[in-house]
Order: sequence, then C-alpha cells, then structure tokens
Amino acid sequence: MIQVIELKKQYKEAVVLDVEGLTIPQGECFGLVGNNGAGKTTLFRIMLDLVRATSGEVRMHDLNVAKHEEWKGKVGAFLDEHMLLSYLTADEYFETLRKIHKLSDADMQDHLAKFEELFNDEIVGKKKYIRDLSKGNLKKVGIAAAMIGNPEVVYLDEPFENLDPSSQVKLKKFILQEKERSNTTFLISSHDLNHVTEICDRIVLLEKGKIIKDLQEKEQMLEELNTYFGT
Repeated sequence: MIQVIELKKQYKEAVVLDVEGLTIPQGECFGLVGNNGAGKTTLFRIMLDLVRATSGEVRMHDLNVAKHEEWKGKVGAFLDEHMLLSYLTADEYFETLRKIHKLSDADMQDHLAKFEELFNDEIVGKKKYIRDLSKGNLKKVGIAAAMIGNPEVVYLDEPFENLDPSSQVKLKKFILQEKERSNTTFLISSHDLNHVTEICDRIVLLEKGKIIKDLQEKEQMLEELNTYFGT
C-alpha cells in the first residue's frame, strides 16, 4: 500500500503540489490525469524519492520513502528517456540490468519474451544504440526495464505517448495481463483519457497541484473526464 500524507512541494512562493491525502492499495491500476503543469510528474518524482517534498511524506508498506531504502527493490519506474543508458544498445542495457537485479540469463530471456509482441522485432538483437531508437521504441525499452525483477509497484509516465496504435493496444493488453497475473500495482500518468479509463480501476484528476476528482466508478470515468476537460 502507498500513502501520500499532507504532501506539499513549493518553489519560493509557488505551490506546485498540495495533496492532503491519497491511499493506493496493492494491486490497483491507478491513473493520474491533468493538464500540463498540473503536478503529475512532480508527484511521481516525489513518490519515487527523486525530488524531495517541502513538507509531508510518502509511505510504502509504512516506510517513509525519503528516509528508507528497502522499498526501492520492490519498485520499477519509467518516467522519461533520461532514465535509460543511451550509450548502450538495448541488449547491453538489459544485460546491465540483469546483473544489477542478479537474474540468470534464463530469467532475463523469460522476461524479454513477455515483450516480444510489443517489441515487434525492432529492439532485441539489433545492435542499435538506445539513443538512436525511435521515440516509441525508447518507450518500449524503458517499460520493459521498469518491469525487470517482477516489482510490486510500477510507475509509468505517459506510457502511450509516441507509440503507434498497434503498440498502444499491445501495451494495454500487457498491463492488464500483468496486473491479473502478479497483482502488480500500476501508477500511470497519461493525457490519453481513452486508454487510461480502459485499463485503470481508479483515476485521480490533478489540477494546479490539487486533487480535483477521485473517480472509482469505471462506467462514469470517461464521461466525467470529458465533461471536465470540455471535450
């Protein structure tokens, strides 16, 4: 379980995030939506201890993420391409992560096999540096990397962005299968209301750093979001 408690991020006089409370249970597919500048990425970065909050805290399994390290081995994340080692090929990158996670060659092959359909024979074995991959294929490498080691919790920021329609459908299918298979908690930030409402059990709408809506009735999610955003 993840808890956000009286969390605030402030730069000088500007408050960019102000979340009084948020609880995300294990196994939930949690969606985070909002306009640019709403504070979505800032919230994820604080939850991952990549940015320190001005006040408040984030707890995972009752541990303050800013004061403990144990939770990090249970979490995977892909927020942007800067999290990748761009000077390596995809194969070299996955091999580096295999060693970090202390997986066998067979375990890594089993892991990558789950992404065979999504990779579409464009990534593994191509001897192409990550920096030279398309934006969509960068995204696929990052998502596959985030899932290494069967993490309990996975953070994905705009996972559908830059993917072609076929890949978007494959990714949605994969996320739903993984959630069902392993009870993985997914936290997904997205501008794509259709995709996020299809796969998420719950969607929180963030605006100017505050939670405006916490939608948990799946049948009403898309209608309420479209009404809010005026689409």
